Amino acid sequence: MFKRRLGIDPHAGGQQTPGVYGCPDILELEDGDFAVIGADITEMAAGQLAFGASCGPDERIVRVPRRILVSAKADIPDHA
Repeated sequence: MFKRRLGIDPHAGGQQTPGVYGCPDILELEDGDFAVIGADITEMAAGQLAFGASCGPDERIVRVPRRILVSAKADIPDHA
């Protein structure tokens, strides 16, 4: 199912996770799609989405720390 992690290991450089378990991450799936692990902020954020954006009942809005997304930038393809 998972092909590879994009960016750095979330614990690189001794980083700690808030709950001492789990960690934010970005993963590439075997089919080329991506999976994101992050803090679920759906309840707090759903009513504040930009015009035209929505979150369906089978979707969640997650927060990913900036350092995780920025570190994954080099691993994200420039085209589909």
